Amino acid sequence: MERFFFHLRNGMGWVRDEEGCELPDLAAARVCAIGSIRSLLKDEIDAGRIDLRGRIDITDEGGRLLGVVPFHSAVELVLEDGEP
Repeated sequence: MERFFFHLRNGMGWVRDEEGCELPDLAAARVCAIGSIRSLLKDEIDAGRIDLRGRIDITDEGGRLLGVVPFHSAVELVLEDGEP
């Protein structure tokens, strides 16, 4: 198991993940990041405004950037006419 860190960047600023999470691989870390983004977006929906400009930066214990998960990649937007 590897330890991954999920640093949040959005309109409110930057939040560094100090604890991280042990996961089997980067694919599992991406799934975790998407779940975190969706949870954050639920709160925004309750407030009536969704900002998809944020992202989660995934790093290893040494601080090396392993991946970036943009908020917009965590959801699929469907317009009235059914077109994404």
